[in-house]
Amino acid sequence: METFFVILNILVLVGLSVLLYVMQKRHVSFSKRVFTALGLGIVLGGALQWIYSADSEVVSRSMDWYSLLGSGYVHLLQMIVIPLVMVSIITAIMNIKGGKKLGKISVSVLLTLVLTTAIAAAVGIASATAFGLDASQLLNGQQEQERGAALESRLGDVQDLTLPEQILSFIPTNPFEDMTGARPSSTLAVVIFSAFIGIAVLGLDRKNAQQAETFRGMVNAVHGVVMRIVTLILRLTPYGILALIAKMMATTDPAGIVRLGEFVIASYTALIVMFIIHLVILLLFGMNPITYAKKVVSPLVFAFTSRSSAATIPLNIETQTKKLGVSEGVANLSASFGATIGQNGCAGIYPAMLAVMIAPAAGTPVDLSFILTLIGVVAISSFGVAGVGGGATFAALIVLSTMNLPVALAGLLIAVEPLIDMGRTALNVNDSMVAGVVTGKVTGEIDKNVYDSPDTPELETARA
Repeated sequence: METFFVILNILVLVGLSVLLYVMQKRHVSFSKRVFTALGLGIVLGGALQWIYSADSEVVSRSMDWYSLLGSGYVHLLQMIVIPLVMVSIITAIMNIKGGKKLGKISVSVLLTLVLTTAIAAAVGIASATAFGLDASQLLNGQQEQERGAALESRLGDVQDLTLPEQILSFIPTNPFEDMTGARPSSTLAVVIFSAFIGIAVLGLDRKNAQQAETFRGMVNAVHGVVMRIVTLILRLTPYGILALIAKMMATTDPAGIVRLGEFVIASYTALIVMFIIHLVILLLFGMNPITYAKKVVSPLVFAFTSRSSAATIPLNIETQTKKLGVSEGVANLSASFGATIGQNGCAGIYPAMLAVMIAPAAGTPVDLSFILTLIGVVAISSFGVAGVGGGATFAALIVLSTMNLPVALAGLLIAVEPLIDMGRTALNVNDSMVAGVVTGKVTGEIDKNVYDSPDTPELETARA
């Protein structure tokens, strides 16, 4: 009988996937299809848990099949991250006209990302303090213990490194090994290697223009192929989201969410406050925040549902160039850097909240010295956090170990991790777009007429 119910659950998923396919054929917008998948996934997963219970054998076996679609989609996103980041960085740098503004653009993007991460850390600290979060008040079940043990096993990668050594680890010694994702900081290492290639092409323009042009044509062709692969993967987004959300809802322990409800509320409070701060920053630079908010819906929806900053790079770039008027060079750099550096949600708010939450349980006073040190550590360690699943965990490991706090207690949040990660990723992507707009304004690399235009046609990538 169990097998019958498992087959029935699979058929329901297939039926809903067919519905999403019909919507695609009828040219329903990408955002609407993703939101529909999100809603259907919530209903399907909730129904499965209500009918069978989260720990039932039927749900467990059904989720194995659901993972073919959900986890398969995530694996495809991870597959394209390194090639996408690499060609985006090289293309962005080598196509900057004359390379004269490269330094100013890079510094502006990096400063915006890192400074907003420091602000995000302060917001996270304030939220955790206001809600009185304390890890010692949480129960520690089997899942949490296993998660804590797993985090401690990963701690060896970072705990014996001083801060200068951690920064030194970002520099690639074998870029081809880093292209395999062999190290936690591999993504940033690939960014650094790619930046050197782009800068070398600009230098080659003066030495041998013909060679530079030949290489530029090759890279542009590879960039076109990679972007086509991305488009093909994006077509699977609604189906992947349907399966991922259904699995999350079907297997999540409701009691765990209720128990950690205060942390969820505190987290989203901090995320919303940081979104507002982003809009205020735009206002300070003379850019209409309302216009901005209306035009960035598609990449934020995709980031929220896919939980991948790196996979959002194509939508991010296209939104900046076609809707916000940012030049291609600035958009490519801000989107690519933003996927690995200064992530406000994963590398800013989250580790800061964890540190404030765990400190009382570890007997560490949360005083002014602790807070200032924490903000500095968060800002510096925000370099090299991969824009895919697990990036926030790596950021937390670095921050907690540097602050001499036990990392195992972070495992207490396993029940709500996916729920919070959705909001964190959307904030990460928003920050990279804000960095692009601010940099465009500072360097004169933005078309204000495009930015202010009320016309917001759907993006080419989003029509996938």
